[in-house]
Amino acid sequence: MKFPSLAQLKKELKLLDESELQDLLVDLSKFSRDNKAYLFFKLNEREQPNLYVEMVQEELENEFSNARSDHYYYAKKSAQKIRRKMNKLLKLTKDKSQQVEIILYFCERLKEEGFLNHHSTVMDNLYQIQLNKAKKLVSSLHEDLQYDLEMRFNELE
Repeated sequence: MKFPSLAQLKKELKLLDESELQDLLVDLSKFSRDNKAYLFFKLNEREQPNLYVEMVQEELENEFSNARSDHYYYAKKSAQKIRRKMNKLLKLTKDKSQQVEIILYFCERLKEEGFLNHHSTVMDNLYQIQLNKAKKLVSSLHEDLQYDLEMRFNELE
């Protein structure tokens, strides 16, 4: 099955009237939870620009509270699970500053919850990869934001 290109879809969407477009969006949001979440954040980001970051941090906080860090194996598996969830949630925003906030929050929580106390290469690599990802995103931000985030990086390293 061959799907049309994005340009073709845009042309088709321009031909629809407002009610048909609204029905199409509602149907699209019914297909997956990700579509529904993306639509929710896009509709509400003008009034509450930090809503996305707050909701993702709350979601990650719930995951950290349910995670086990008492044994190396469970800590590794829990951290990997939380990282997968975070990466999935990062796809819902294109704003790099929000992505950096979420990644830094993840790294801070890993450190606070004692996941890094096991001194395992897997956990250390997971932590370093996330820090490097955040640094790469920060380098593309405005200089003022880079300076503000530099303090948080110094605390994490």
